[in-house]
Amino acid sequence: MSGARAVGLDANPARSDSGLLHGLVYRVMERTRELYRYRVLVEVLIRRELKARYRGTVLGFLWSFVNPLILMALYVLVFSVYLRVDMPNYPAFLLSGIFPWLWFSSSVNEATLAITSNGGLIRKVYLPSEVFPLVPLGSNMFHFVASLPILFGFLLWAGLTPSWSLLILPVIVGLQVLFTYGIALAVSALVVQFRDLFYIVPNLMTAFFFATPIFYPATMVPERYRILLDVNPLSYLIMAYQDVLFFGRVPSPERLAALAVGSWLVLAAGMAVFDSRKDSFAEEV
Repeated sequence: MSGARAVGLDANPARSDSGLLHGLVYRVMERTRELYRYRVLVEVLIRRELKARYRGTVLGFLWSFVNPLILMALYVLVFSVYLRVDMPNYPAFLLSGIFPWLWFSSSVNEATLAITSNGGLIRKVYLPSEVFPLVPLGSNMFHFVASLPILFGFLLWAGLTPSWSLLILPVIVGLQVLFTYGIALAVSALVVQFRDLFYIVPNLMTAFFFATPIFYPATMVPERYRILLDVNPLSYLIMAYQDVLFFGRVPSPERLAALAVGSWLVLAAGMAVFDSRKDSFAEEV
């Protein structure tokens, strides 16, 4: 099955954009309903992942709160104290982007193991293998949500009062779920055959960390290089968080529209890649 057919794309160029969008939405909704039937399994796998991560530690789940605090202190020390970035309330700006970034990058990095580390289950039990990339996404989303009280507390401490733009935050979080799951699907499927991705993906995450306006505002980027932000989908995601959390404003309609369309397209592409390879998982893992 071709990638286009896998995501419900029509090869006929005369087909209308509305028909293409309808096909994408239908495909995603169909897959969502299928995964929803296995929601209990996904929950169990996420709980198992979280328990395994903190098994044998003294603080246990408290590490979900301690880790963001440690990272917050380190980033603030480096960029605000050592490098002295000239921007009012810079630590608050930095944290507005760093927490969603950590959710994204950790989910994608861990997704490289989602299929290969569950080879026994995939070979012996019938399960939709799409549930496995959901586990790192869900467990890291737990950490992201756990870090929000810390983030809001810091914003209040910095004198940034919440505004009604926070009503948009669930929409941005939902779009990040779609975007990250699409990337996780593609990475988890491709790494089964191309094991070099184990080493390439972390380096790509490092490159995107510096190429995305997380620890610097987009306005600091010289005009001739702004095109690099325009073609980077993570820029739209991180700047949407910064708009809502730090600047207290609703992202522009253009930015939200680009983020929404990009997230759906990435999810559809991730599903197409995953579908094209999942039949070989049982033999290759």
